[in-house]
Amino acid sequence: MSETDARLAARLAERAGALLLDLQRTSSLTGKELGDAGDRQSNEWLLRELAAERRGDAVLSEESADSPARLSADRVWIIDPLDGTREYRMTGRPDWAVHVALWQRGDTPDGAITDAAVAQPALGAVYASDDAVAADPGPGLRFLVSDSRPPAWAAPVAAELGAELVPMGSAGAKAMAVLRGEAHGYLHDGGQWEWDSAAPVGVVQAAGLHASRIDGSALQYNLAHPYLPDLLICRPELADDVLDAIGRAVRPG
Repeated sequence: MSETDARLAARLAERAGALLLDLQRTSSLTGKELGDAGDRQSNEWLLRELAAERRGDAVLSEESADSPARLSADRVWIIDPLDGTREYRMTGRPDWAVHVALWQRGDTPDGAITDAAVAQPALGAVYASDDAVAADPGPGLRFLVSDSRPPAWAAPVAAELGAELVPMGSAGAKAMAVLRGEAHGYLHDGGQWEWDSAAPVGVVQAAGLHASRIDGSALQYNLAHPYLPDLLICRPELADDVLDAIGRAVRPG
């Protein structure tokens, strides 16, 4: 194995992103048809490359039928071939991404994301777990939330902590904006799947940022039902205060 898993994840995310950019620029497709074609073509390409480069590894993808075989595997790639399909098919939106992550069983019963990469093709950027660096966001507390379904508790949390809420598409785009120091945290509730957060979490945790469920519990991957509905990513020094504020907002009184 001449290429590390982290470097493979970065290369595959970057190349899949290039494929998506090319489709966006050259195809006559628009709207839902463009998004569907992007999902399909990126997924097919990533599956072919993983089968060639890491023969025998299992894959969990948003765009493929799940197989229970992954539950007994020691290595599972968790991929989102196009995170932010809605944003991808909208002219001029840069907030979409490609996620490639590797879960390994290791010596722990729950396993862990060990290698990951997130590409943001419209920004010409790839972030990987082997070289991720978290930038200082500076003053003025800012939290990112979904631009289509922000958590109901986000506004009271922001008010308590004196923060501004900033909407953005794509889980990967929001997580990488925190990594770049454009915001102090990313708040999510109301439904996600493992492929939405596996690669972003792998990258930000490698850079020393906090990532957990909104009750503070650890994020677990390669579960039988890969539903992972809520997420907090933030600067580590803010984690306790944000989690406490979320707890008060979710369970008032």
